[in-house]
Formats: sequence, structure tokens, C-alpha cells
Amino acid sequence: MSDALLALLRILLLVLLYLFFFRVVRAVWVEVRTPAPAVAGGGGRRERREARARNRAAKPARNERRTPPSGPALVVTEPPEARGRIYDLGDAEVTIGRAAGCTVTVDDTFVSQLHARVFARDGQLMVEDLGSTNGTYLNRRRLTGPMVVQHSDKIQIGNTILEVR
Repeated sequence: MSDALLALLRILLLVLLYLFFFRVVRAVWVEVRTPAPAVAGGGGRRERREARARNRAAKPARNERRTPPSGPALVVTEPPEARGRIYDLGDAEVTIGRAAGCTVTVDDTFVSQLHARVFARDGQLMVEDLGSTNGTYLNRRRLTGPMVVQHSDKIQIGNTILEVR
């Protein structure tokens, strides 16, 4: 290879390294900096995200109810903005997590995409952690395997507490 081509390749490599470094620093800066105050009529990304969260809280999810079901159900007791939501357990398996495909969708950063499941086995309700990062708690005790759930037991997933009724 000629010397001019090698010099050009070195400069190109340096440019790529600087661009990569700039992207890493920018990503860290966006995560660390404090959010700017909202400007009226700005319609920024944060305002749109908050509006979507308000809309989600206003309309019920797929399996969510406001009236008590005839059989067992999960009732949200914490956080206050979600308190009172009722999820019918029925006979099927219920998955809990942040993913849109979950039966019970929880908007909490401490909840995994597919966090836990509640299911019936031998006529008893069971709860099982699905390998989540922060764990699932039954009456303040971390689950290590499937556990039997009784009436008025509390299941904690992230900052969300669901009571079995």
C-alpha cells in the first residue's frame, strides 16, 4: 500500500474513534443531566411521554376491571395512582411485567419485561418469579420458586403491590 493511502486510513480511523467517543459521552450526558423545566406549548418528548402515561392510567388495560370479579383477582394497592385496578385471575395463567403482551402490564422501571406469573395448579393459586432482575416478593419474602398464594396475600413487583382477593 502507498504511504498516502495508509495516512488516509489512519485519519479515517481517528475520525471514527472520535465520533464513537462523542456518542458515548453524549449518551451519558443525557442520562445524567437534570431535566430542563417544561416550557408551555413546547410539546417535547418528556411532555408526550407524560401525556401517554396519563392516557394509559385513564383507560383500562385488557384484563383490568373496576368491578369485583366473581373469582380470585389481583387488586393494585400501591402506587397510589394505580390503586384500585382489578385484574381477574380466572382459570388461565396471568403474566405480570412491563411488556405489552403481559396480562397485567405494570409501568414501573423496577419491573422486568416478563417479571412474574400467577397460575393455578392442583386447585391452588401459585406465584412464580420468571428470572426478574429485582425479584418478586410474597408478603415481603423474596420468592425462590413457585409459592402458594392465599386470599389477602400481597405480591410485590418493583414498587407495585398487588393483593390477592
